Amino acid sequence: MKISIITVGKKSPKWIQAGVDEYSKRLDREYELKFVEIVSSLTGSAAGKNLRIQKEGAAMLGKTQSQDYVIALDEKGARVSTLKFASKLEFFKGHGKNLVFLIGGADGLHESCLERSQETWSFSDLTFPHALVRVVLIEQLYRAHSILNGHPYHRE
Repeated sequence: MKISIITVGKKSPKWIQAGVDEYSKRLDREYELKFVEIVSSLTGSAAGKNLRIQKEGAAMLGKTQSQDYVIALDEKGARVSTLKFASKLEFFKGHGKNLVFLIGGADGLHESCLERSQETWSFSDLTFPHALVRVVLIEQLYRAHSILNGHPYHRE
């Protein structure tokens, strides 16, 4: 099963990358993980914000395939518990679905990304830096995987 995490942003700080690397290592044997970083090259005024988000969205969607199951991570998305996440991961794996997660930049995801997504999730009512969401997502993927394999990492 392939899992792609498409993000907008600059190179992550070392502590973020260390967290991503740690959990990626734990998942390598089971999943084909791919991280795609879309660099936001446009800066400037608030007037340019919509154009920037639109270009980022187009670049993100350009990295998806028509058969991918896309989940957007957005503060207005549905809350998903860890056990529900594990159940969904098991379903996708069992049905040979490739997952793509979209993580927007500082200004969020373009509407086209939300429309393309089959689901939109929120990890919290809190606002997180988009780089930190990468670590939270990969840790939750590992946690869901450990639940499915009876590993004691997750405790209820």
